[in-house]
Amino acid sequence: MTSLRSVLHGARLLAGVFVAAAGLGGCALMAPQTSALGDAWPPGLPERIELVDVPFFPQQDYQCGPAALATTLGGFKRQVTPELLVPQVYLPARQGSLQIEMLATPRRYDMVSYQLAPSYADLLREVAAGTPVIVLQDYGVWPVPLWHYAVVVGYDYPKGEMVLRSGEKRRLLMPLSVLEYTWKGSNYWAMVNLPPDRIPVTATESTYLAAVVAMGRVATAQAATTAFATFLGRWPDNLTAHIGLANGYHAMGKLQQAEAVLRQAAQRHPESAAVRNNLAQTVSDQGRNEEALALIEAAALAAGPYAEAARDTRDLIRQRIALNGGRAAPFDVDAACEP
Repeated sequence: MTSLRSVLHGARLLAGVFVAAAGLGGCALMAPQTSALGDAWPPGLPERIELVDVPFFPQQDYQCGPAALATTLGGFKRQVTPELLVPQVYLPARQGSLQIEMLATPRRYDMVSYQLAPSYADLLREVAAGTPVIVLQDYGVWPVPLWHYAVVVGYDYPKGEMVLRSGEKRRLLMPLSVLEYTWKGSNYWAMVNLPPDRIPVTATESTYLAAVVAMGRVATAQAATTAFATFLGRWPDNLTAHIGLANGYHAMGKLQQAEAVLRQAAQRHPESAAVRNNLAQTVSDQGRNEEALALIEAAALAAGPYAEAARDTRDLIRQRIALNGGRAAPFDVDAACEP
């Protein structure tokens, strides 16, 4: 395995080896977040919960990454198995799975993967909301790390226990302090996978927007539009999300819906040249070229990073008008390419 120093330097931690935490419970553990929870339990959080319906896939060899992903994806009815995920996540030469691949793979199944803040309280809040949480633990002894992905599916605060799907154990009980002790070596790295119509309860606007944008690059247009629409339900003024939602509708050929979203965005962000450009393009794509030309003129004359794109859109609209003798008609790509 790679040394802890080099792995952390590359910010690409590996996980794949699981050993029993024998003896850890008797040690004087450095667990500051656990101590803080003992002093003040997060308000509104139930004291015990367990997500009993989350599936379980026993880990084979070093493949805890695929097993953890299959566990969380299967909890939301995605038809996956660790064997199916191994080629996408597991690196045989390094006997483990990289965090970047753990985050990237669920997006191919129309799921939004989201890295949590390094907070025990946030982990507990997600579990209490019904979301299993993948954590990256280190069971090694310095200087040799032994990384392992496990899935937190419950906790019992009065007993001071966490419930995990881990290794070959469907229901591994672990003291809160032991989980923190093994977890902190990864800087409390944790992630959740959710369908596009749900948002993690601990998500912030900027971090979750990045997660949705990343998902939208590889997911289906339907999933992307659902994710952006759900995002706007919580953060209705976000400009990027409006543009993303409109792009999703446009990709599916739902031009009227795309136009409606862009007009709403234009009302909220009248200064946005990107919105004006996309709105003009969408209106032109529906055959209303004279209206589109009026919309794009101001953006084409303005300075800024979108000025060149706006001028290109204006030229395209003018071509469409000229090719149709001044009539407002959709652009015919084949006709435009003829000599």
